Amino acid sequence: MPPAVSERPTRITVDLDNLSHNLRAIRAHVGVPVMGIVKANAYGHGLVPVALHLQAQGVEQLGVAFVEEGIALRRAGITAPVLVLGGIFGPQVAQFIAHDLEITVSSLDKLRQVEAAAEAMGRKAVIHLKIDTGMERIGVHSYSSKSFVEAAVASKWCVLKGIYSHLACSDDPSSDMTGKQVERFHDACAHIERLGAPMPLRHLANSGGVLHFPQTWLDMVRPGIVLYGVLPDPASQCTIDVKPAMSLRSQVVYFKVVKAGNPVSYGATWRSDHDTRVVTVPIGYGDGFPRSLSSRGSVLIRGHRYPIVGRVCMDQFMVDIGGDSAFNEDDVVLIGEQGGDAIRAEDVATLAGTIPYEILVGLNDRIPREYRGG
Repeated sequence: MPPAVSERPTRITVDLDNLSHNLRAIRAHVGVPVMGIVKANAYGHGLVPVALHLQAQGVEQLGVAFVEEGIALRRAGITAPVLVLGGIFGPQVAQFIAHDLEITVSSLDKLRQVEAAAEAMGRKAVIHLKIDTGMERIGVHSYSSKSFVEAAVASKWCVLKGIYSHLACSDDPSSDMTGKQVERFHDACAHIERLGAPMPLRHLANSGGVLHFPQTWLDMVRPGIVLYGVLPDPASQCTIDVKPAMSLRSQVVYFKVVKAGNPVSYGATWRSDHDTRVVTVPIGYGDGFPRSLSSRGSVLIRGHRYPIVGRVCMDQFMVDIGGDSAFNEDDVVLIGEQGGDAIRAEDVATLAGTIPYEILVGLNDRIPREYRGG
């Protein structure tokens, strides 16, 4: 028998204890139930392992983007309530109901589709109404939501569990948009009060709302990126003591001396004016590590920070360590801590000219994930 293939040196480590810490910190901060958002592979942290851990921590609800994610959770043994946040397609409605997934209903037509599927199956559907208060993505406009709300309250085949909207500018605490959205949302909810029906769960706060706007906490909050210990935007204020749950590491796979004037990597975009030592790291944009970090990003090796030089390749990139020493299999930190220094996902995003969300969710399944703690 040939020897087993050893695990790739490039790996993501998810600290489940930090994830637990963040959930506790958010709960203490807002004082209402939490819907843990695990869409997009739990922001790159791993859909099923993260959801199982959050369920073990007693999270009140989980949120995903698509029905396929919800089905994957059910097949993995997740029994917690799961809301699918994205828009629905008529042919998929039966799958929601069959897998006990809560449905976002974003229009009167969608409500009728859900009712028809539920009646055909002889089984009630659990729904959350989506109100558009300024995002202009999905949902009924708050100012024209009266008939929509009335139909949902009167439905014989739908159980109205929640009503919600999404905040467009809450990452920035100085924006006045959030206050306007809160007012519009309360106007829509007032239709339910006028009907004398029980008020469903009102949820409005995403990560920015959790961090900055107590008036958005209502009956439940929906933290996404902040649950994983990452701030959503450079303008965001760290009002909660959260810890990054993810680190991304690799190892030196090659060492060489590059002569003065010799270019490094594709396009010959970088060269040194003196002899220097360059190491190669086996991760690239094929793994979701941004090519935009070419000659911009940095890594930690032996407790020191060194620049990425030349263009990031599909599977590798190069690092200039100057006159220092490094050896094959030395650890390389791309996101995380080493030697008293740290590179955060927010730092990587800034250098790449994007947002932390894109950095995290872009790290694909070619990189193995390992879980510690919990």
